[in-house]
Amino acid sequence: MTEEGLSKQARSGSDRQWELMRASFDGDWLGTTTWYDRNANGMDLNRGMCSPTESRYAIRFSDADTGEWHGTGLRFAPGGERRFPLDRHHYNLGHHCWHFPETAGQSSLEVGESTTRAGHEVNFFNGRSRSMLVALYQRQCDGRMILDSIAATPFRCQRARPDPDREQMQSVDALLSAVAGWRGIEQELRPGVQHGAFVSTKGAPEFDANTFCSQDVNGMFADNLICSLPDEMPKGEFNLQFGCLLNPKSFAHLIIAYDANYKLSRWVERRYQPTIHG
Repeated sequence: MTEEGLSKQARSGSDRQWELMRASFDGDWLGTTTWYDRNANGMDLNRGMCSPTESRYAIRFSDADTGEWHGTGLRFAPGGERRFPLDRHHYNLGHHCWHFPETAGQSSLEVGESTTRAGHEVNFFNGRSRSMLVALYQRQCDGRMILDSIAATPFRCQRARPDPDREQMQSVDALLSAVAGWRGIEQELRPGVQHGAFVSTKGAPEFDANTFCSQDVNGMFADNLICSLPDEMPKGEFNLQFGCLLNPKSFAHLIIAYDANYKLSRWVERRYQPTIHG
């Protein structure tokens, strides 16, 4: 492909990511964030600490190319507040943001020895609900990169009549058993604006609980959010698993894959629904 053709492809991919971001995130999102941290035995997923104030992400667009992100009730921002502009032509220049039609977030692209902190934000959208999981890793003095905290927020958009609370499953095993054997479809993204167009949609393998729970930290949170994450970044290739039971007949699964060089290689989104057998 010519240089001009590559430039047009990159622009097309960037524009698609911008439009998907606008379609999903435009809203006034309100929810209580619960943080799960480490104790002497590792990650404590049984006792979360709720933020003292609700988190609100007000994301608005004045036209097709510009907008603003305004967050309050944030744990790590000075005064709990942060504001920054959104612009089509400067959006996602670092390629760490990613967007499928109803699943989106941002990710650290490298977790090698020079990386001191790494994290992922994963959002599952359904109607005017936004179910968010955040996973944060921290480099230790001995060189290990360990899972430091997980945050879960069941956002509801305040511009419309808020979606009701979901009927919460009782455990990771119960949720995974409910969707076992469901069939689905998958799409894929790779880092870099030139890959902004999706790989062609194809059939996904039947959902398998053992494949999902491939890591040693397996947790369940508000809005039927679940994850399977390494407590310590492993050597060689590995996957991070995130999921959400959006309703009794829809399960979304997001896979974040790293290669042997500790670089993020792809995001894979799978959407599952019940079959006549499950």
